[in-house]
Amino acid sequence: MKDWSKDFFEVVATAILDVENLFNEMAEEISDVFDEWGKFSEEITEEININIIAEIDECLNNLVDPIIEVYLDLTPDTQEEDMDYYFVDHVETTVEKHPVCRGCIHYHGQVYGGNLLVCAMHPYGVEDESCSDWESDNSSFN
Repeated sequence: MKDWSKDFFEVVATAILDVENLFNEMAEEISDVFDEWGKFSEEITEEININIIAEIDECLNNLVDPIIEVYLDLTPDTQEEDMDYYFVDHVETTVEKHPVCRGCIHYHGQVYGGNLLVCAMHPYGVEDESCSDWESDNSSFN
């Protein structure tokens, strides 16, 4: 009769090796699956970066560019002619704006409802290079 314990341990050792091989094969398969998932996620990320982000960037540019253009169109020039009189109460004469009125006692220069009243005789100012109504205010700039 054979030694049954020796056969038993050989069967158990073979079973252990088979189970170990099974787990090793499963680990390799799982590793391959994770590698494929990693490659797939990299491809998706690349597609998102190329397509979706480019489309979002284009949409934002299409939304923002007109707003910027409108803002730049609405931005007042620094010239005094384009001054918004709704934000000032009094306007002094300058070399460019109503120079004939400099030093005149009749110059009013107050803003009413966004409209500049230069003086009572010439509410919008004088277009000529001199004014027949000009009178010195004793602190003249001339």
